[in-house]
Amino acid sequence: MLLLNFAHPLTNTHLARITELAGRDIERLLAISTHFDHAQSFVEQTHALLNSIGLETNQWQTLPLMVNLPSFAPIAAILLAELHGRCGYFPTTIRLRPIAGSVPSMFEVAELLHLQAIRDHARLRR
Repeated sequence: MLLLNFAHPLTNTHLARITELAGRDIERLLAISTHFDHAQSFVEQTHALLNSIGLETNQWQTLPLMVNLPSFAPIAAILLAELHGRCGYFPTTIRLRPIAGSVPSMFEVAELLHLQAIRDHARLRR
């Protein structure tokens, strides 16, 4: 599986938990910086960001893909729209949560969000 990390670095503990929850190995991890210029179009910057990853059209559509989204909602929303356009489906994403009482603040993998399954289920409520 290809893991695209658009957020803070993931620890070995995070990666082990993601592997466990996904039931498959992470074959490749790409850490992708998402520091955007607020004076420029976020749509254009997201497009350029995904182009910089270097995947071919068929790879976007065939590689098993998981995403750790950036925490800034506008970038995450555009990123999901662009990924859906390239892949043909919404990717699975990672939800981290703070570990209660940890000092300094630490985070753990809470769950994997199967966005396409969530979307498909929501269609039943139309």
